[in-house]
Amino acid sequence: MVTRIVTALVAIPIGILIIALNNEILYYVAMTAFSVIAVYEMLVTTKYLKNKFTSAVSLIFAAVTPIIFWIEPLRNNVKLIYFGFVVIMLLGMLFNHEKARFEQVALVAFVSITIPLALCSIAFIRSRFPDHAMFLIVYTMVSAWVGDAGAYFVGTFFGKHKMCPAISPKKTWEGFVGGIITSGVFAVIMSFAYELIDSIINGGVHTFSVNWVYLTVMALVISGLGVVGDLSASLVKRECSVKDFGNILPGHGGILDRFDSVLLAAPFAYMMFQIYFPITPIA
Repeated sequence: MVTRIVTALVAIPIGILIIALNNEILYYVAMTAFSVIAVYEMLVTTKYLKNKFTSAVSLIFAAVTPIIFWIEPLRNNVKLIYFGFVVIMLLGMLFNHEKARFEQVALVAFVSITIPLALCSIAFIRSRFPDHAMFLIVYTMVSAWVGDAGAYFVGTFFGKHKMCPAISPKKTWEGFVGGIITSGVFAVIMSFAYELIDSIINGGVHTFSVNWVYLTVMALVISGLGVVGDLSASLVKRECSVKDFGNILPGHGGILDRFDSVLLAAPFAYMMFQIYFPITPIA
């Protein structure tokens, strides 16, 4: 417990600093680091790191994914780049067919594409909505993590009905509902708090309004997606007979252990903000 607290006391200020600086380059650098570490953790967990060629291509692609979407000429040719990545992975399988099985190469390709894209969705939010990036990113992360925390506490004290004991014995339906409610409550609080901060900064005048209903409904879905991500990660760890994906965060595990609930939440939030932006300027 002490180790977990110490790690949190170090990691949380770093995370707050990255968000507060609100620098696009810093976001993409951070997502590059997280993507490479997360993909590496998955390859180690599944023991597919032994295939040096596919692993090297996988980690390189994870590292360049944020750059692809940051630099416009590369972004404009993203389909061609992804096509080339798939071709390279297949060629690697053909030249090393005695050791590289298709299911291994397919898994490596899958995690090399999905994990970096999921994490980069945080940077995409920063690039697409710079004026409200800090709030939107905090909202997205908090909705996922608070839902997880709410589920833990509610499940600990009131949980009776196991949700999926074969995958995660401690998860209960009571905790699941508690987590969703917790996310919804925090969404309401964050929405009105953001408006209040805007009013204070501008001398009592509101310059925008926040659609708290939309954000609350979104938070409920984000919390549910967080559970899907968490359970999926738990299933992978159980099948691979490991407790954590890594130990880069002492007491907490690896990057994937901390961001498993965000892997679906961040892309979902980014897409929903594009469909309807919940912050409206007041003329």
